[in-house]
Amino acid sequence: MQITTGKIAKAQKVVLYGPEGIGKSSLAAQFPDPLFIDTEGSTSNMEVARMDRPTSMTYLEQQIDFVKNNRPCKTLIIDTIDWAEQIVIDAVVSEAGKKSITGFGYGEGFIQLSERMGKLLNRLSDLVEIGINVVLTAHSQIVRFEQPDEMGAYDRYELKLGNKTTARTAALVKEWADMVLFLNYKTFSVATDDKGKKYKGQGGTRTMYATHHPAWDAKNRHNLPDEMPMDYAQIAHIFNAVPQVEPTQAPPVQPQPTIQQTAPSQSSVVETPQAPPVASPEQAPVQNTAPSQQGGGLDPNIPQSLRVLMEQNNVLEFEIQTIVSQKGYYPLDTPIINYDPTFIDGVLVGAWAQVFAGIEQLRKDMPF
Repeated sequence: MQITTGKIAKAQKVVLYGPEGIGKSSLAAQFPDPLFIDTEGSTSNMEVARMDRPTSMTYLEQQIDFVKNNRPCKTLIIDTIDWAEQIVIDAVVSEAGKKSITGFGYGEGFIQLSERMGKLLNRLSDLVEIGINVVLTAHSQIVRFEQPDEMGAYDRYELKLGNKTTARTAALVKEWADMVLFLNYKTFSVATDDKGKKYKGQGGTRTMYATHHPAWDAKNRHNLPDEMPMDYAQIAHIFNAVPQVEPTQAPPVQPQPTIQQTAPSQSSVVETPQAPPVASPEQAPVQNTAPSQQGGGLDPNIPQSLRVLMEQNNVLEFEIQTIVSQKGYYPLDTPIINYDPTFIDGVLVGAWAQVFAGIEQLRKDMPF
């Protein structure tokens, strides 16, 4: 058992949210060595490092795992988490064979959504444990709020997550984060007459709010002021000197001594091994490929969510067709583009880990 005291410098889990156009992505780009997972295509005009736009829940999880295993950055940014939530919803719906998240029993769809979102946040927490900051950007929405112990109701800004009252994704994200910063334009009321009865709004200064207020959600664990100019310099000290946990490395392989063969009559001459003979085109072995694979490349009509996973793992069309036929879903000669879309999303994409494991076993069993 170990007991520690004092502050511990560690990576942070940050949520930046506010109205569209406020500059969430630009602020996130100032974090240390950032890498974007751009779910909505908002960084196209920014000079930043980004990964491909995720087309499925499986692909999004693989991107996070790639960052964990390869550590290409110091800050991973999901821009935005409310668009990523739609990817999670699509996965829950397709795997259950439903048409929408409301197609389940009362509240059941949103319970499954919360579970999948929780697993995604846990995956992101693994990055924080190895010293990589995680920043989630999100849009804001204005909702009517009524406190149980007060009379009356009022409007307030909240994360644009979970459009139904039974959804808990917004609460999960706020609980997960170490810091929730609300970004907005600060306006000032100015009297327009001498009597002070008429006012108009002026200003528009971009401001960060770091503590809870009846009009918005915000929090921090670093004693930040209630409001600050929207400038990364205001929070930069939190992310300086955050140590990264170095991956465990295997011991270096000792080089093997080189054995030189010498001719009996000339001890100083080293024999050069002859290169193996190259087979002529007539003698070269020919590998059989499925008809759908001839001509090179994947069929562009294959749904993008599946095609991206196939390209990423160098999976051929006939390998998918073989696995599908072995499971009894479709005959071997059925083109992938003729598969039912719900089967592609719910089985091939939704359970890609199992599908690819079957393909790898198929490759081991092949004689060539």
